[in-house]
Amino acid sequence: MALRLLFKFFLSFAVALCYLHSTNAQGLKVGFYSKTCPDVEAIVQKTTASFISRAPSLSGPLLRMHFHDCFVRGCDGSVLLNSTKSNQAEKEAVPNQSLRGFQVIDAVKDAVEKECPGVVSCADIVALVARDVVSMVRGPHWKVPTGRRDGVVSRASEVNLPSPFLNITQLKASFSQKGLSVKDLVVLSGGHTIGIAHCPTFSNRIYNFTGKGDTDPTLDPNYITHLRIKCKQGDVTSFVQMDPGSSKIFDTDYYKLVSKRRGLFQSDAALLDDDETKVYIGLQINSAQPSFFNDFGESMVKMGNIGVLTGKAGEIRKKCAVIN
Repeated sequence: MALRLLFKFFLSFAVALCYLHSTNAQGLKVGFYSKTCPDVEAIVQKTTASFISRAPSLSGPLLRMHFHDCFVRGCDGSVLLNSTKSNQAEKEAVPNQSLRGFQVIDAVKDAVEKECPGVVSCADIVALVARDVVSMVRGPHWKVPTGRRDGVVSRASEVNLPSPFLNITQLKASFSQKGLSVKDLVVLSGGHTIGIAHCPTFSNRIYNFTGKGDTDPTLDPNYITHLRIKCKQGDVTSFVQMDPGSSKIFDTDYYKLVSKRRGLFQSDAALLDDDETKVYIGLQINSAQPSFFNDFGESMVKMGNIGVLTGKAGEIRKKCAVIN
Protein backbone atom coordinates (compact mmCIF):
# COMPACT_ATOMS: atom_id res chain seq x y z
CA MET A 1 0.00 0.00 0.00
CA ALA A 2 2.80 2.38 0.95
CA LEU A 3 4.67 1.57 -2.27
CA ARG A 4 1.52 2.24 -4.30
CA LEU A 5 1.04 5.65 -2.61
CA LEU A 6 4.71 6.48 -3.14
CA PHE A 7 4.42 5.56 -6.84
CA LYS A 8 1.33 7.78 -7.21
CA PHE A 9 3.20 10.64 -5.53
CA PHE A 10 6.16 10.37 -7.88
CA LEU A 11 3.84 10.03 -10.87
CA SER A 12 1.95 13.19 -9.88
CA PHE A 13 5.25 14.98 -9.27
CA ALA A 14 6.54 13.97 -12.70
CA VAL A 15 3.35 15.16 -14.40
CA ALA A 16 3.59 18.47 -12.56
CA LEU A 17 7.20 18.90 -13.66
CA CYS A 18 6.29 18.18 -17.28
CA TYR A 19 3.46 20.70 -17.10
CA LEU A 20 5.72 23.32 -15.54
CA HIS A 21 8.34 22.74 -18.23
CA SER A 22 5.81 23.00 -21.03
CA THR A 23 4.30 26.23 -19.70
CA ASN A 24 7.75 27.80 -19.26
CA ALA A 25 8.71 26.70 -22.77
CA GLN A 26 5.69 28.54 -24.16
CA GLY A 27 6.50 31.79 -22.35
CA LEU A 28 9.25 34.36 -22.35
CA LYS A 29 12.36 34.06 -20.22
CA VAL A 30 15.59 35.92 -19.61
CA GLY A 31 18.38 34.23 -21.54
CA PHE A 32 16.09 32.50 -24.03
CA TYR A 33 18.91 32.54 -26.60
CA SER A 34 21.69 31.49 -24.21
CA LYS A 35 22.40 28.35 -26.23
CA THR A 36 21.13 29.24 -29.70
CA CYS A 37 22.64 32.75 -29.91
CA PRO A 38 24.61 33.49 -26.74
CA ASP A 39 26.06 36.82 -27.93
CA VAL A 40 22.77 38.30 -29.12
CA GLU A 41 22.45 40.99 -26.45
CA ALA A 42 26.06 42.12 -26.95
CA ILE A 43 25.48 42.36 -30.70
CA VAL A 44 22.27 44.32 -30.22
CA GLN A 45 23.93 46.67 -27.76
CA LYS A 46 27.00 47.31 -29.91
CA THR A 47 25.03 47.95 -33.10
CA THR A 48 22.51 50.18 -31.35
CA ALA A 49 25.29 52.17 -29.68
CA SER A 50 26.85 52.90 -33.07
CA PHE A 51 23.69 54.84 -33.97
CA ILE A 52 22.86 56.44 -30.62
CA SER A 53 26.42 57.73 -30.17
CA ARG A 54 25.92 59.74 -33.37
CA ALA A 55 22.21 60.50 -33.01
CA PRO A 56 21.03 60.32 -29.38
CA SER A 57 17.70 61.84 -30.48
CA LEU A 58 16.79 58.40 -31.86
CA SER A 59 16.45 57.03 -28.34
CA GLY A 60 12.93 58.44 -27.88
CA PRO A 61 11.51 57.11 -31.16
CA LEU A 62 13.04 53.67 -30.63
CA LEU A 63 11.55 53.45 -27.15
CA ARG A 64 8.19 54.57 -28.57
CA MET A 65 8.45 51.95 -31.33
CA HIS A 66 8.28 49.16 -28.74
CA PHE A 67 5.20 50.77 -27.18
CA HIS A 68 3.51 51.17 -30.57
CA ASP A 69 4.29 47.57 -31.44
CA CYS A 70 2.96 46.07 -28.22
CA PHE A 71 -0.31 48.02 -28.17
CA VAL A 72 -1.36 46.66 -31.58
CA ARG A 73 -1.60 42.85 -31.95
CA GLY A 74 0.84 42.47 -29.06
CA CYS A 75 4.64 42.61 -29.10
CA ASP A 76 5.05 40.75 -32.39
CA GLY A 77 7.10 43.12 -34.55
CA SER A 78 4.08 43.91 -36.73
CA VAL A 79 4.87 47.64 -36.60
CA LEU A 80 8.02 46.91 -38.63
CA LEU A 81 6.29 45.40 -41.65
CA ASN A 82 6.07 47.33 -44.91
CA SER A 83 2.82 47.77 -46.81
CA THR A 84 2.11 45.66 -49.87
CA LYS A 85 -0.05 46.26 -52.95
CA SER A 86 -2.96 44.57 -51.21
CA ASN A 87 -2.45 45.79 -47.64
CA GLN A 88 -1.69 49.00 -45.77
CA ALA A 89 0.55 48.08 -42.84
CA GLU A 90 0.62 49.63 -39.36
CA LYS A 91 3.41 51.98 -40.48
CA GLU A 92 0.87 53.89 -42.59
CA ALA A 93 -1.47 54.71 -39.70
CA VAL A 94 -1.28 58.35 -38.60
CA PRO A 95 0.13 57.64 -35.10
CA ASN A 96 2.99 55.64 -36.63
CA GLN A 97 3.96 58.04 -39.40
CA SER A 98 6.22 59.93 -37.00
CA LEU A 99 8.11 56.81 -35.90
CA ARG A 100 11.83 56.87 -36.69
CA GLY A 101 14.70 54.46 -36.28
CA PHE A 102 13.63 51.58 -38.49
CA GLN A 103 17.14 51.64 -39.98
CA VAL A 104 18.52 50.86 -36.53
CA ILE A 105 16.32 47.79 -36.18
CA ASP A 106 17.31 46.64 -39.68
CA ALA A 107 21.01 47.08 -38.93
CA VAL A 108 20.70 45.17 -35.65
CA LYS A 109 18.80 42.39 -37.40
CA ASP A 110 21.48 42.12 -40.11
CA ALA A 111 24.23 41.91 -37.49
CA VAL A 112 22.37 39.25 -35.52
CA GLU A 113 21.59 37.24 -38.68
CA LYS A 114 25.29 37.08 -39.54
CA GLU A 115 25.98 35.49 -36.17
CA CYS A 116 22.82 33.41 -35.70
CA PRO A 117 20.76 33.10 -38.90
CA GLY A 118 17.05 32.43 -38.45
CA VAL A 119 17.15 32.38 -34.65
CA VAL A 120 16.32 35.78 -33.13
CA SER A 121 12.97 37.44 -33.80
CA CYS A 122 12.48 41.06 -34.83
CA ALA A 123 10.00 41.41 -31.96
CA ASP A 124 12.74 40.54 -29.47
CA ILE A 125 15.16 42.92 -31.18
CA VAL A 126 12.66 45.79 -30.76
CA ALA A 127 12.37 44.98 -27.04
CA LEU A 128 16.15 44.75 -26.56
CA VAL A 129 16.83 47.94 -28.49
CA ALA A 130 14.23 49.82 -26.41
CA ARG A 131 16.02 48.75 -23.24
CA ASP A 132 19.44 49.62 -24.62
CA VAL A 133 18.56 53.11 -25.89
CA VAL A 134 17.14 54.01 -22.47
CA SER A 135 20.31 52.77 -20.79
CA MET A 136 22.48 54.69 -23.28
CA VAL A 137 20.89 58.02 -22.33
CA ARG A 138 21.56 57.53 -18.60
CA GLY A 139 18.39 55.59 -17.89
CA PRO A 140 17.86 52.24 -16.16
CA HIS A 141 19.00 48.87 -17.45
CA TRP A 142 16.69 45.91 -16.93
CA LYS A 143 16.67 42.24 -17.85
CA VAL A 144 14.53 41.63 -20.94
CA PRO A 145 12.71 38.28 -21.14
CA THR A 146 12.94 37.01 -24.73
CA GLY A 147 11.40 34.26 -26.82
CA ARG A 148 8.89 36.29 -28.83
CA ARG A 149 8.13 35.29 -32.38
CA ASP A 150 7.18 37.57 -35.25
CA GLY A 151 3.64 38.13 -36.45
CA VAL A 152 2.69 37.89 -40.11
CA VAL A 153 -0.21 40.36 -40.08
CA SER A 154 0.02 44.16 -39.98
CA ARG A 155 -2.97 46.37 -40.74
CA ALA A 156 -3.16 50.15 -40.49
CA SER A 157 -6.87 49.84 -39.77
CA GLU A 158 -6.14 48.03 -36.48
CA VAL A 159 -3.94 50.76 -35.03
CA ASN A 160 -5.76 52.17 -32.00
CA LEU A 161 -3.07 53.58 -29.75
CA PRO A 162 -3.72 55.72 -26.67
CA SER A 163 -3.74 59.23 -28.13
CA PRO A 164 -2.20 62.36 -26.57
CA PHE A 165 -5.71 63.83 -26.36
CA LEU A 166 -7.15 61.28 -23.89
CA ASN A 167 -8.40 62.14 -20.41
CA ILE A 168 -7.48 60.08 -17.36
CA THR A 169 -10.58 57.85 -17.54
CA GLN A 170 -9.85 56.99 -21.16
CA LEU A 171 -6.16 56.40 -20.45
CA LYS A 172 -6.86 54.04 -17.57
CA ALA A 173 -9.33 52.09 -19.71
CA SER A 174 -6.88 51.84 -22.61
CA PHE A 175 -4.07 50.52 -20.42
CA SER A 176 -6.40 48.21 -18.51
CA GLN A 177 -7.46 46.56 -21.77
CA LYS A 178 -3.82 45.54 -22.24
CA GLY A 179 -3.46 44.22 -18.71
CA LEU A 180 -1.55 47.27 -17.49
CA SER A 181 -2.27 48.97 -14.18
CA VAL A 182 -2.70 52.62 -13.24
CA LYS A 183 0.85 52.53 -11.91
CA ASP A 184 2.08 51.22 -15.27
CA LEU A 185 0.28 54.14 -16.91
CA VAL A 186 2.04 56.81 -14.87
CA VAL A 187 5.39 54.99 -15.01
CA LEU A 188 5.39 54.42 -18.77
CA SER A 189 4.24 58.01 -19.32
CA GLY A 190 7.58 58.91 -17.76
CA GLY A 191 9.16 57.76 -21.01
CA HIS A 192 8.21 61.22 -22.29
CA THR A 193 11.35 62.43 -20.54
CA ILE A 194 13.15 61.74 -23.85
CA GLY A 195 12.11 62.62 -27.36
CA ILE A 196 10.15 65.24 -29.25
CA ALA A 197 6.55 65.97 -30.19
CA HIS A 198 5.21 67.56 -33.37
CA CYS A 199 3.00 70.63 -33.08
CA PRO A 200 -0.32 69.01 -34.13
CA THR A 201 -0.22 66.73 -31.07
CA PHE A 202 -0.73 69.67 -28.71
CA SER A 203 -1.57 72.76 -30.80
CA ASN A 204 -5.24 72.61 -29.81
CA ARG A 205 -4.17 73.31 -26.23
CA ILE A 206 -2.48 76.58 -27.17
CA TYR A 207 -4.79 77.87 -29.90
CA ASN A 208 -8.26 76.31 -29.97
CA PHE A 209 -8.94 74.09 -27.00
CA THR A 210 -12.75 74.06 -27.07
CA GLY A 211 -13.24 75.32 -30.62
CA LYS A 212 -13.58 78.95 -29.54
CA GLY A 213 -9.99 80.09 -30.06
CA ASP A 214 -9.16 79.52 -26.41
CA THR A 215 -6.34 77.78 -24.55
CA ASP A 216 -6.28 74.82 -22.18
CA PRO A 217 -6.76 76.24 -18.64
CA THR A 218 -4.75 73.33 -17.19
CA LEU A 219 -1.62 74.42 -19.11
CA ASP A 220 0.75 76.99 -17.58
CA PRO A 221 0.09 80.33 -19.41
CA ASN A 222 3.81 81.13 -19.53
CA TYR A 223 4.47 77.79 -21.18
CA ILE A 224 1.71 78.51 -23.71
CA THR A 225 3.57 81.69 -24.71
CA HIS A 226 6.76 79.67 -25.18
CA LEU A 227 5.01 76.98 -27.23
CA ARG A 228 3.37 79.55 -29.50
CA ILE A 229 6.82 80.80 -30.47
CA LYS A 230 7.85 77.26 -31.40
CA CYS A 231 4.58 76.32 -33.12
CA LYS A 232 2.72 78.87 -35.19
CA GLN A 233 -0.98 78.26 -35.78
CA GLY A 234 -1.45 75.61 -38.46
CA ASP A 235 2.17 74.44 -38.28
CA VAL A 236 2.28 70.69 -38.95
CA THR A 237 6.02 70.18 -39.42
CA SER A 238 7.78 71.83 -36.45
CA PHE A 239 8.40 70.03 -33.17
CA VAL A 240 9.43 70.71 -29.59
CA GLN A 241 11.25 68.76 -26.91
CA MET A 242 8.87 66.93 -24.59
CA ASP A 243 11.25 67.56 -21.68
CA PRO A 244 12.90 70.90 -22.57
CA GLY A 245 16.61 71.03 -21.78
CA SER A 246 16.66 67.37 -20.79
CA SER A 247 15.14 65.58 -23.77
CA LYS A 248 18.26 63.49 -24.45
CA ILE A 249 18.68 62.35 -20.84
CA PHE A 250 16.43 59.82 -19.15
CA ASP A 251 15.55 61.27 -15.75
CA THR A 252 12.64 62.29 -13.51
CA ASP A 253 12.34 65.83 -14.91
CA TYR A 254 9.18 64.85 -16.80
CA TYR A 255 7.30 64.51 -13.50
CA LYS A 256 8.52 67.94 -12.40
CA LEU A 257 7.12 69.43 -15.60
CA VAL A 258 3.77 67.70 -15.17
CA SER A 259 3.50 68.92 -11.58
CA LYS A 260 4.13 72.50 -12.81
CA ARG A 261 1.35 72.14 -15.41
CA ARG A 262 3.88 71.95 -18.21
CA GLY A 263 3.14 68.47 -19.47
CA LEU A 264 2.96 68.83 -23.24
CA PHE A 265 0.02 66.54 -24.01
CA GLN A 266 -3.48 66.45 -22.57
CA SER A 267 -2.62 62.88 -21.57
CA ASP A 268 0.31 64.24 -19.52
CA ALA A 269 -1.84 66.83 -17.77
CA ALA A 270 -4.44 64.13 -17.10
CA LEU A 271 -2.05 62.42 -14.68
CA LEU A 272 -2.89 65.16 -12.17
CA ASP A 273 -6.58 64.19 -12.31
CA ASP A 274 -6.20 60.85 -10.52
CA ASP A 275 -5.15 60.36 -6.91
CA GLU A 276 -2.87 57.40 -7.57
CA THR A 277 -1.00 58.94 -10.50
CA LYS A 278 -0.75 62.32 -8.74
CA VAL A 279 0.72 60.71 -5.62
CA TYR A 280 3.25 58.82 -7.73
CA ILE A 281 4.39 62.05 -9.41
CA GLY A 282 4.85 63.67 -6.02
CA LEU A 283 6.93 60.77 -4.76
CA GLN A 284 9.30 60.92 -7.73
CA ILE A 285 9.99 64.64 -7.46
CA ASN A 286 10.24 64.82 -3.67
CA SER A 287 12.16 61.64 -2.88
CA ALA A 288 15.92 61.61 -2.37
CA GLN A 289 15.93 58.20 -4.08
CA PRO A 290 13.09 58.09 -6.63
CA SER A 291 11.78 54.64 -7.54
CA PHE A 292 11.17 55.61 -11.18
CA PHE A 293 14.14 53.81 -12.72
CA ASN A 294 13.30 50.50 -11.07
CA ASP A 295 9.58 50.94 -11.72
CA PHE A 296 10.19 51.74 -15.39
CA GLY A 297 12.08 48.51 -15.96
CA GLU A 298 9.32 46.51 -14.28
CA SER A 299 6.57 48.18 -16.32
CA MET A 300 8.52 47.73 -19.56
CA VAL A 301 8.83 44.00 -18.87
CA LYS A 302 5.12 43.84 -18.16
CA MET A 303 4.28 45.73 -21.34
CA GLY A 304 6.66 43.49 -23.28
CA ASN A 305 4.47 40.50 -22.39
CA ILE A 306 1.36 41.85 -24.13
CA GLY A 307 -0.03 39.38 -26.67
CA VAL A 308 3.30 37.72 -27.43
CA LEU A 309 3.64 34.88 -29.92
CA THR A 310 5.78 32.02 -28.63
CA GLY A 311 6.49 28.36 -29.33
CA LYS A 312 5.58 27.59 -32.93
CA ALA A 313 3.27 30.57 -33.48
CA GLY A 314 4.27 33.18 -36.03
CA GLU A 315 7.75 33.01 -37.53
CA ILE A 316 11.31 34.27 -37.23
CA ARG A 317 11.62 36.86 -39.98
CA LYS A 318 14.77 37.01 -42.06
CA LYS A 319 14.14 40.69 -42.77
CA CYS A 320 12.12 42.74 -40.28
CA ALA A 321 10.17 44.70 -42.89
CA VAL A 322 8.77 41.69 -44.79
CA ILE A 323 7.34 38.31 -43.86
CA ASN A 324 9.28 35.25 -44.97
